[in-house]
Amino acid sequence: MAAQGFGQARPTGRVDRRHLRKVMNRLHLLQLDSVPVVIRTQYMPLFSRLGPYRAELLDEVAYRPRDGVHEWFEAWSHEASLLPVEMEPWLRWSKERAREGATWRRLYNAAMREPGYVENVLAEVKARGPIKAGELSDPRPNKGDWWGSRSAGALALDWLFRIGEVGVRRRPGFVKEFDLFERIVPAVIRKARTPTFEESMDELLVRAARAHGVASADCLVDYFRVPVKAAKARLAGLVEEGRLDTCEVEGWNKAGYLDPAAKCPRKIEGAVLLSPFDPVVWHRKRINSLFDFEYKIEIYTPAEKRRWGYYVLPMLLGDVLAARFDLKTDREKGILKVRATHIESGQSASLVAKAAAGELKALARFVGAGDIKVGRRGDLARALSRELAALPS
Repeated sequence: MAAQGFGQARPTGRVDRRHLRKVMNRLHLLQLDSVPVVIRTQYMPLFSRLGPYRAELLDEVAYRPRDGVHEWFEAWSHEASLLPVEMEPWLRWSKERAREGATWRRLYNAAMREPGYVENVLAEVKARGPIKAGELSDPRPNKGDWWGSRSAGALALDWLFRIGEVGVRRRPGFVKEFDLFERIVPAVIRKARTPTFEESMDELLVRAARAHGVASADCLVDYFRVPVKAAKARLAGLVEEGRLDTCEVEGWNKAGYLDPAAKCPRKIEGAVLLSPFDPVVWHRKRINSLFDFEYKIEIYTPAEKRRWGYYVLPMLLGDVLAARFDLKTDREKGILKVRATHIESGQSASLVAKAAAGELKALARFVGAGDIKVGRRGDLARALSRELAALPS
């Protein structure tokens, strides 16, 4: 938890670009997702570590460069992600694999069938970018030759993104506007030497260890979604070089890997709501083995089969995942809805409810909700309602 930034108190003053940079330098990436049930997920990891901040600040850092220089860029890593531009060389292996058809095979096959069309799309981005897929002069409806139901133009742009010809320059309303990659990532980064595949695996594994503090091989591989077999083959060498340490983790029957610079604080304090896409909970087996916390996103589970709710956020209380909350922001009415509350076994309802009330109030302020409504579902609802009522308005 300290490696993830929870070993220190949230800032008490105004959150600015420096705070966002500091979190990004710890996490190395922010996963993107379009689902805005509470707020789009890329904003939440920053809230969890910094408290309420002006959400537009993330967009300014990511998509509105100062002096023409971007600090962050979008790439496919742990799914679609934002990363510091300095990491671009370590991800080039992924683009090369796509170009060779080793990944994204259906996009590759379609692009190979329509090379002239793809070139025309790239030329239009060069001439008119930033540009949305729907603004292409020939977006071409999908006739079944391309993947899914999106237009051929959208898929051509997606392919060009995978191979590094274009990037996402802006996201107004979360709609991607593409531009040439060279107009997004600074020249000094693009001209840097391309690391070998093995060097890239080593660097990404070490960064993953730094973000985890302690991890299994599976945890490390999952962080940047690197090729499993090739990455795991690098671990012994990283230990021998002193870039990773091995360790034993209570309850694990597998090797643990430790960031040599990791420092374990005496305790972790505070109550923190975590997005379903927060790095802490990405790897479900990891949080089950470390926290005895079974977690699943139930968005795509039929309502009658959901156990916890539609969009459930775990709550970290100290160093324990102590509860979970099914939340939704009603933007029209300005209400943060707590649709269900569930406390974990062995936790004190009064302590958890009191901590959760303060965090939910902070979240409501962050998402622009003036009120919080607690539903009856769950075993923490009554205690939580009392604690919220006791808070100053």
